[in-house]
Amino acid sequence: MARGSGIIERFYREIMEGGNLDLIDQLGSESYTDHEEPMPGQPSGLDGIRFYVDTFRKAFPDIKVKTINPTMTDGDLEAARVVLTGTHKGELMGTAPTGNTVEFGGIDIIRVQDGQVVEHWGATDMLKLMQQIGAVHL
Repeated sequence: MARGSGIIERFYREIMEGGNLDLIDQLGSESYTDHEEPMPGQPSGLDGIRFYVDTFRKAFPDIKVKTINPTMTDGDLEAARVVLTGTHKGELMGTAPTGNTVEFGGIDIIRVQDGQVVEHWGATDMLKLMQQIGAVHL
């Protein structure tokens, strides 16, 4: 395995943090398939990526990448663990803004073909996130 090619890092830094949603069409293939469990109301394909980013950017307008590591590639696969931070200033899946600062992470694996992402597998720690905004109490 080698160090990552950077598509995952570009997604989080330029799209999620930077808000450049136009980059989704450049990095993602029209045949894109997401294998991660969708959020309520999330469509499939590239529109699903836009929905995901828009949802998080509205809920956490100051969203920042804390860490992206390790990143690895193997053939046409790239993987990374990502940790994000932000302040809950907008509604998130029915939970009103709390002003709470959050830190949550996830794992992403993508398959790249001809320089574009064609498949994604991932797991976002939504339980930890929802606990931090008070939507879930254990």
